[in-house]
Amino acid sequence: MNKRRVGESKEKEAAAYLQAQGMQILEYNFRSRRGEIDLIGKQDEYLVFVEVKFRQSKAKGSPLEAVDLRKQRQICKVADFYRLMHGIGEFAPIRYDVVGIEGDKITWIPNAFQHIYGR
Repeated sequence: MNKRRVGESKEKEAAAYLQAQGMQILEYNFRSRRGEIDLIGKQDEYLVFVEVKFRQSKAKGSPLEAVDLRKQRQICKVADFYRLMHGIGEFAPIRYDVVGIEGDKITWIPNAFQHIYGR
């Protein structure tokens, strides 16, 4: 299986896990010219932007470590564009979650990082 198919499969796995935790998935793979957000969901009053990372093993490090500051900035820029497109105000409650999948183990970190205001 190629990397893209594996990624899509793991994103669907993460979405199913989040839905079981009470999150409604609104969008898969939202793309703009600034980048992509794997999943966008709604949980309670929060609009949730979710990054999904997969690692077969620890050989290349933890999947959670892969969401570095550069990636966080990119996610925030795409989230800003999404909110602008959908008329979601700057004071709407949002959250950035990360789902790490290592082998068969899923780790979900709600509110993994705060919004980074870009330049």
